[in-house]
Amino acid sequence: MDRDTISPFAIEEATIADIHAAYRAGRTTALGVTQAHLDRIAAYDRKGPALGTIIVTNPQALTDAAALDAHWQKTGKLVGPLHGIPVLVKDNYDVAGLQTTAGSSALIGWIPPKDSTVAAKLREAGAIILAKATMSEWARGGLDNINSVLPGFARNPYNTAYATGGSSGGTGGGLAASFGVVGLGSDTWGSIRNPSSNNALVGLRPSWALVSRAGMAGLYDARDTAGPMARNVADLAVLLDVIAGVDADDPATAQAAGNIPPSYKTSLNKDGLRGKRLGVLRQAFPPHASDSEVIGLLDRAIADLRRAGADIVDPFVVPEFAAFPPRLHPDSEVRDAIERYLARTGPEFPKTVAALVAAGKFHPLHEVGLRVTINAPPPREDPIVQKLEADEARMRLAYLKAMDGERIDALIMPVASFPPKHNGDRTSPTGVTTWIASGLHWPAAVVPMGYTHENLPSGMQIVGRPWSEPTLIEIAYGYEQLTHHRKPPAIVPKLDI
Repeated sequence: MDRDTISPFAIEEATIADIHAAYRAGRTTALGVTQAHLDRIAAYDRKGPALGTIIVTNPQALTDAAALDAHWQKTGKLVGPLHGIPVLVKDNYDVAGLQTTAGSSALIGWIPPKDSTVAAKLREAGAIILAKATMSEWARGGLDNINSVLPGFARNPYNTAYATGGSSGGTGGGLAASFGVVGLGSDTWGSIRNPSSNNALVGLRPSWALVSRAGMAGLYDARDTAGPMARNVADLAVLLDVIAGVDADDPATAQAAGNIPPSYKTSLNKDGLRGKRLGVLRQAFPPHASDSEVIGLLDRAIADLRRAGADIVDPFVVPEFAAFPPRLHPDSEVRDAIERYLARTGPEFPKTVAALVAAGKFHPLHEVGLRVTINAPPPREDPIVQKLEADEARMRLAYLKAMDGERIDALIMPVASFPPKHNGDRTSPTGVTTWIASGLHWPAAVVPMGYTHENLPSGMQIVGRPWSEPTLIEIAYGYEQLTHHRKPPAIVPKLDI
């Protein structure tokens, strides 16, 4: 690449609006911005701090960028709201021509011929799909980024001894390090929210089926969501505008019809906290199961919310809270989800979990879990699934009743009541609260609320009723604009090129 074609425009922490303003002013090009992000990946992902967040970069990225520049030169118009914006895509989304592994060595070499619905929407909006990001194998990593495709773990750019968060940790760490501008994650049990919290990002688990999962390898259909991650709320709103929508290839998205506003950007209201009634769900993070520094950050956040005009109910109590503890995904549903994706792959790849296990294509930490799923019944015949669905229906009614009684707009809690864990730590407590929105099938946003031990980020989680994304964005944006807690990680500074 000829360096003379690259503008000195600084891409670190750049927003969509910053980049588009630079394009319009002629201060840089899509080609320059794309090359600058690739340079950062080359310098920091396998070298230097060796973050390990990227599986593969897109060899067509520079060609795509050049085509966008040609369009701009010819028409003076941007292709769409993501024109020339480099995007990181979690490696459970199909991108035509790029390998998709879902974090599994069993799928090394699988190159889907067709884009997932969301990837197609990115391209239509002018995005540059820059790279596929690492993830926990089959999205089953817990709170770190176990991965059988790359050795070791994805590392947190704020402190490489610690986890990026599972399972969208590659997207999370990559965005925090300015390897891309915005990114795609997926969230079944907290896999957008935990990496967002661990990497000082904004993230959103959308209402179930607001965003199509077609062409995405999932884990449990009734909880699987596709969603956006970004460094700021405004960029997240732009990305959500692009990816939300009804899709015939994901019939569940029919429920989104009539529940999508003309634009989520209209919720970017600095005074949006005024008059919001927010309930602090301390039942989810009791003092005996929480880190004092994390709870100190949340208490400061609550004071900030109140200062900005929010009406705080603290504590907010769900009387039946104890009746609905965390419930992991049924083994029958996990097998069904994995095998649905395997069925789409080429003939040389395994088609069942049993074949995958027989081939030894798994990380050792997943062996027991995968073997258990082999003997699970079909989901429709599984009494565990039937009971879980009934319990979650009752859970939704209990939470709605309590929120209606107190006129609550959204719930407030930390994403996790302990700091990020060391990579590989399987014993220390986590205090995760993400299971609540997952069990409810409700949307939940995350916004940075500060840093604790050893410069480790923590995120505030905002849980709302179904289809309340505009309200969640308004709350998150108001809080973000008041506090501006995000700061870039020091170990991946601006490149001197």
